[in-house]
Amino acid sequence: MRRLPVYLLLDTSGSMSGEPIEAVKNGVQVMISSLRQNPQAIETAFLSVITFDNVAQQIIPLTDLASFQMVDIKATGVTALGEALKLVSNRIENEVMKTTTEQKGDWKPLVFIMTDGVPTDDWLPGLNEFKRQKVAFTVACAAGSGADTAVLKQITENVVSLDTADSASIGKFFQWVTASIGVTSTKVEDAGKEISLLKELPPPPSELNIVV
Repeated sequence: MRRLPVYLLLDTSGSMSGEPIEAVKNGVQVMISSLRQNPQAIETAFLSVITFDNVAQQIIPLTDLASFQMVDIKATGVTALGEALKLVSNRIENEVMKTTTEQKGDWKPLVFIMTDGVPTDDWLPGLNEFKRQKVAFTVACAAGSGADTAVLKQITENVVSLDTADSASIGKFFQWVTASIGVTSTKVEDAGKEISLLKELPPPPSELNIVV
């Protein structure tokens, strides 16, 4: 079976404490419940969560939806985005099955990055490593006014922004991610087609601005 790997890179730095981090936790839970109701997604989608604050950690390896158990996350420290990009590159390299002459590998991974700040580490080596992978369809979300969309534009063309990092906005972002995973899993299952453009995903809700 060809899996659709999905990597969530979540900013858990100190500025996310309080309402934003609670909204992220809730958003992931609602997303999992919703995707479990989707017959294509439950067959195809495998989810991993990477958090980044002082360090980047893969708190959940690539896991099928039925077995997925979210772990508690806390907001603390600074924003090691470069380390997160390096880590997700490494995980894609090691967890995603490549297509060979003998077998079809996994579908192209989806990577969703959400941050409310700017990188505090030397992030360019991580960016270069991530760019070298060239395999993932990546969407980055700037949550609130503290995030720099110009930084995210260097990671991916597909950048969306939220005016505020409150629970309603973050909830809408996760609803859209849920719909995007659902649409992509249907597309790969039914048509064998991978997503290559942002406009192939469901239109974002009004809270999400597409950054051009």
